Amino acid sequence: MNQDYESHTRYYHLHHFIILPLAFFLFIWTVELTLEDPVNDWLYLLVGVLFILISFINRIYANRNQDRIIRLEMRLRYYQLTQVPFTEKENLLNIRQIVALRFASDEELLPLIDRAILNNLSSKEIKKSIHNWQGDFLRV
Repeated sequence: MNQDYESHTRYYHLHHFIILPLAFFLFIWTVELTLEDPVNDWLYLLVGVLFILISFINRIYANRNQDRIIRLEMRLRYYQLTQVPFTEKENLLNIRQIVALRFASDEELLPLIDRAILNNLSSKEIKKSIHNWQGDFLRV
């Protein structure tokens, strides 16, 4: 399967279509219970809030870890292409830009890095600028 700007967004079915909807359902249900009997059912509301927070914190941890790995990948790619550390350029980019640059081919990467810095391109603009898309099939 080829990947491009239009098809690179991925859904983790267990998280997006089962856990999150169930957590929101539980939260809404606990709000209703609490509104009916606020004195005794406040504990249900805390459980509902806890499930929502757990659902999001797990996703945040996974994404942050992947961002760190992508940053390391980009450091290695940049060094392999230039024999110069990525540090100077990396300090001028935010993590969303670095993640977007990850999809560029080696031929496009260096000019696109410079353009992203010079024009302060958003991650969306960077992704739309890529002609030879390098798919990431492992990102959750």
